Amino acid sequence: MGKPFTVNINRFDPYKAFRFHVYFGTSTTPVAGVSKVTGLKRSSDVIEYKQGGDAITRKGLGRTKYEPVTLDRGLTHDPDFEEWANAAQVLDKGSPATSLKNLRRQVRIELLNEAGQPAHRYILHRCWVSEFQALPDLDAGGNAIAIEHIKLENEGWEHDLSLGEPQEA
Repeated sequence: MGKPFTVNINRFDPYKAFRFHVYFGTSTTPVAGVSKVTGLKRSSDVIEYKQGGDAITRKGLGRTKYEPVTLDRGLTHDPDFEEWANAAQVLDKGSPATSLKNLRRQVRIELLNEAGQPAHRYILHRCWVSEFQALPDLDAGGNAIAIEHIKLENEGWEHDLSLGEPQEA
């Protein structure tokens, strides 16, 4: 049998991917209605080189890139997505200096256990909105809900290991 879990040795089932909360900045209230978050992914460039007289090609670590993360939610009256997306553009009623001060934010994603308690927390650093879809394609013959989404560029993320496994109810 594999190595036991170090946080809760009684847990053998993986966490469900549909129980999560998303927080913008230092807010203690989750963003309303987020229904989907794309995966967190990072990759590093490989730098190949040879040392003099050596027939082996060595591989070194290059730049690390962090993929954008998209957040989807049903269209509501909550202005969080649109206000943040508007910070990246200069509107007639604002100037770059006032809109850019809210451009970058920290984002927290918490994966919840079956009891609704945070089990894992990821922190995305210096995020900003590079794409905003305010309204999907509208179809009078369809029966889907209206979804808005934002695409967040980030400068890295980390798994917050200070969050221990809460006791299951």
